[in-house]
Amino acid sequence: MAEFTRFSETILKKKDARIVSVKVSLVVTDCTGIFWFTDVMAQEGDRLTGYVINTETLTEKYREDGEVVPKRFYNGIVRSEAALVILNRGADTAGLDFKVYPIQTMEDDSIVISQGAGSHKAKFVSAVRAGDEFALLASTRQGLRNGSAVTKEGFFQYSAAGDSKHPVTVEKYKSARVYVEFQETQDGG
Repeated sequence: MAEFTRFSETILKKKDARIVSVKVSLVVTDCTGIFWFTDVMAQEGDRLTGYVINTETLTEKYREDGEVVPKRFYNGIVRSEAALVILNRGADTAGLDFKVYPIQTMEDDSIVISQGAGSHKAKFVSAVRAGDEFALLASTRQGLRNGSAVTKEGFFQYSAAGDSKHPVTVEKYKSARVYVEFQETQDGG
């Protein structure tokens, strides 16, 4: 069985300017054996936030009494802000597909979804019209507005086994419907 070790490194900018590109080279010297580099990730900020391994090759859909449990979903209403608690009965992390339906027109950057106490934040940067559908889909790695690609900043959401808290914020004194869907997983065979 392969043994993986997690490394992290901070890259400091020489001056306060917009970064256009970053080149990363992974180099191993003076060693023997087989090396795998997986899940290379760059993220903004001075602290490492979250890290979740890709479990697709290690897991299977959650089962009860030998039968695959269908995808789970939750509905909710958010006025200004609310914390959604997602129950994941599976034994492993599950990617969450969020859909947000604004009830009123809102300012740019109004829809924000995060985890726990605000980590793994995701934000839609476009203006929001009543009746729009904003989708943050972990299953397909897409940010959509009314079915078309849209600019979003931040991370796709996930639920650890057990339960997870997801603060959802919209413009103050305005509201939106929220729909969350996911497939629970368990250890594979």
